[in-house]
Amino acid sequence: MVILYEVHNNLYVNLTNKCPCQCTFCLRQTRDEMENSGSLWLEREPSADEVKAEFSKFDMSKYGEVVFCGFGEPTERLDTMLSVAEFVKEKYNKTIRVNTNGLGDLVNGKNTAPMYKDKIDIVSISLNTPNKERYLELTRSRFGIESFDAMLEFAKNVREYVGEVVLTTVDTTLTKAEEEQCRKICESIGATYRIRPWED
Repeated sequence: MVILYEVHNNLYVNLTNKCPCQCTFCLRQTRDEMENSGSLWLEREPSADEVKAEFSKFDMSKYGEVVFCGFGEPTERLDTMLSVAEFVKEKYNKTIRVNTNGLGDLVNGKNTAPMYKDKIDIVSISLNTPNKERYLELTRSRFGIESFDAMLEFAKNVREYVGEVVLTTVDTTLTKAEEEQCRKICESIGATYRIRPWED
């Protein structure tokens, strides 16, 4: 069961396969692994202690960041994610990034942003599109049309508690006009806008 896996110079944490979305472009629809990670489909969800124990199997000096991103939405296991993040920061002093769809508030039924303080350094959120109707078409979120606004509200709130918030779209999927709209959304909440390459 793959809990930790390497991508480039970072170590990724695969906590869960649960996700409130079924994105049309999601990599897990077309593959089982990332860069020879081994299958990221979990037999069961590992406990926080199991995840923490896995780090001792890796040379942590090799990695720039520890990233919560696997074949699921990490905020589906918010308490475990934050417990592991705190452990990694204290023991290894690594930059901690969370890659998320930004719907953790809806998943957990509360404002989660304050919980990131002193534990998470970077939050990367999938913006996908500047349009809430198109967002729902792409993500097929189980929370419906309110998902887009909830994602942006989380981005704005978490900006107060972490060093960097990045909102991303995928190149080739948006027009230049739509990308400009996304850039303006990011500017309005003090987030960085990044267009990431398409992967199939």
